Amino acid sequence: MTSVEDTTDHTADSGPSGYAAARLRLLQEESRSGPSRRSALAGLTDEWLSALFATAARETGVRGATLVAVGGYGRAELSPRSDLDLVLLHDGKAEPRALGALADRLWYPVWDLGVALDHSVRTPGEARKTAAEDLKVHLGLLDARTVAGDAGLLAGLRTAVLADWRNQAPKRLPELHSLCRERAERAGELRFLLEPDLKEARGGLRDVTALRAVAASWLADAPREGLAEARRRLLDARDALHLVTGRATDRLSLQEQDQVAAQLGLLDADALLREVYEAARVVAYAGDVTWREVGRVLRARAARPRLRGLLGGRGAPAAPRAPLAEGVVESDGEAVLALAARPERDAVLALRLAAAAAQAGLPVSPHAVRRLAQQGKALPVPWPAEAREQLLTLLGAGEPTVAVWEAMEAEGLITRLLPDWERVRCRPQRNPVHTWTVDRHLIETAVRAAALTRRVGRPDLLLMAALLHDIGKGWPGDHSVAGETIARDVAARVGFDARDVAVLGALVRHHLLLIDTATRRDLDDPATVRSVAEAVGSVGTLEILHALTEADALATGPAAWSAWRGSLVADLVARVAAVLRGAAPAEREPEIPSAEQERLAVEALRTREPVLALHARQEEDAVGVELVVAVPDQPGVLPAAAGVLALHRLTVRAADLRSVELPDRLGEVLVLRWRVAAEYGALPEAARLRTDLVRALDGSLDVPAKLADREAAYPRRRGVVPPPPRVTVVGGVSSLATVLEVRAPDAVGLLHRIGRALESAGVRVRSAHVSTLGANAVDTLYVTTPEGKPLDAGAAAALA
Repeated sequence: MTSVEDTTDHTADSGPSGYAAARLRLLQEESRSGPSRRSALAGLTDEWLSALFATAARETGVRGATLVAVGGYGRAELSPRSDLDLVLLHDGKAEPRALGALADRLWYPVWDLGVALDHSVRTPGEARKTAAEDLKVHLGLLDARTVAGDAGLLAGLRTAVLADWRNQAPKRLPELHSLCRERAERAGELRFLLEPDLKEARGGLRDVTALRAVAASWLADAPREGLAEARRRLLDARDALHLVTGRATDRLSLQEQDQVAAQLGLLDADALLREVYEAARVVAYAGDVTWREVGRVLRARAARPRLRGLLGGRGAPAAPRAPLAEGVVESDGEAVLALAARPERDAVLALRLAAAAAQAGLPVSPHAVRRLAQQGKALPVPWPAEAREQLLTLLGAGEPTVAVWEAMEAEGLITRLLPDWERVRCRPQRNPVHTWTVDRHLIETAVRAAALTRRVGRPDLLLMAALLHDIGKGWPGDHSVAGETIARDVAARVGFDARDVAVLGALVRHHLLLIDTATRRDLDDPATVRSVAEAVGSVGTLEILHALTEADALATGPAAWSAWRGSLVADLVARVAAVLRGAAPAEREPEIPSAEQERLAVEALRTREPVLALHARQEEDAVGVELVVAVPDQPGVLPAAAGVLALHRLTVRAADLRSVELPDRLGEVLVLRWRVAAEYGALPEAARLRTDLVRALDGSLDVPAKLADREAAYPRRRGVVPPPPRVTVVGGVSSLATVLEVRAPDAVGLLHRIGRALESAGVRVRSAHVSTLGANAVDTLYVTTPEGKPLDAGAAAALA
């Protein structure tokens, strides 16, 4: 039984109230936390249940029984709101009625306290049989310990259960691995989730328990370096979460992260997530290595009888070692160090091992990586050419790069090679558009960039820029600005010459320039194209920046890139390339409408009413449908159209508004192109949209009132309070109009409200560019005076 010598101040009587009071005092002790508190809480609970058991056994006359703790309680690890996993083990000789009375006297006091209880009553034979049929029961019994009663009953059962586990390992471990994979698919990867489940997600506490079970099988063992500390961090985080919420929860919700961080003495929620992610990374890596070893051992066992028969009883031959690179060979499905390799003399060996493994699509041996971490010779600064080439070979290998990089990082080799990596390692990204942490995003960008190297003249600069483009995150200020300085330092360290260092600095500084300009600026404005050309400087740099933009967006998440965004960026790149080759930026001319737009515009001029077309987009990755609206130029078009879309529960993914002059015809037509998606259900009919748009323009449909009614009927759910909207005047990007940029949480009717504000200010909207990324909207509006002139500085500031 767990020692409770250090809990004398909390001694509980056998009654629930005494235990509850002692438990509360223990949890309120600021000096006790972590393993000490969990162990003390388990000891206190043992003491209470032992007293209950002794009293109940005496009153019912039951002999030959023992109370057994299994699972987390069996490991003496009780979090503040943990449930109790208990088995009443008996020798089968007691009367069923007396045994039932004993169980009731144990379970009901636990329930009376409101503590969750997982309980069963079994003989050792029944427990063993149930374990053979139920993997989860078997796992729980691996951690079984006696709380009270006849310890001999459990001793025999534990011996039998462990023997069964080891004998059945070839069948049980693949079953356990399958459960781990299914859970990971359901709960996600802990180290990349903004609201992770500390127990169920991959890299969480259940995976630690699985690794303990693998070790108990004697078939394979997890890498132990850092695993115990990672487990402690996850348990500490769960303890703090229980104390903050007062609930038995494992999900680290956004609104509770700051409080949990404070409970753990951490600076803020980001510091908390980084600690949790780091722990999950260690657990996940240990799991990858362990399950790979399990597979190798099971395959070898399955092949051994066949080989023995073929070889006439002789032992199996040693696995062949195929050479991969100097000092690196393939052995048994892994990249390992050759017998003649000398890490203490060969400074490039670590990078050569990583590059060879990635190019061959092999995992690297954890033993080889550990040896390199312990014995490897440091690279000189700047690096020799071979080291730089091996790094680029690793980055250019595509998908296999990820696993190899993570294996190197697990032993600290990456931060030894690139010290600036420490700042971005396991750093969370709170923008929900981002799928990955900063470090993993950089590697994923390199993976995407590797597929685009044929498009550029300098693939080495593309791969290096992909690795470094967000390296400034974690430093104060604009990460692109900070990142330029760091990227220049890293590039010089790696051995690029001064000219290439300057190009890499520019690529990092401007890695968001193309996507931001293409989606938020008017590409027909000569000032837009000219400003991008001045920033980029050369066609070669533009070519790399174009590929980097695509790789970065693809590695960010599904909301960051689409065929539509790609076409906008390609259009901008073509215009900028023409300027860099010596052509003057094209002056803005009346837009030549497409055949469909011309047809709609002609009809709009003829009827003096809006006309529209609603049809699916052709691109495979497009979200929603395209809606084109043509309206005779008149006040209120933007807020009316945006309001009607909101009323019909259509989410605006992107929008573009332009004034089009038709040749040989009088008057202008406003053409609005929208990319929309239904919040739920089917899309509305085009005729209904048109009818409501006509009513909104003539005033018979009160759009603001309708939207207000809906907002009152369906209030927003409580959650994290977003930062307030921000409206800025963007200077220097247009000589034809004043540019306003609105950044705000995406919400129903947002564009409608923006349009109403512009209308009430008496300005004319020349064009609008709407971009929605996750829960955030970035709307850029080109506005002029009614006479078509840019606003003066005072008027622009007042409008903002």
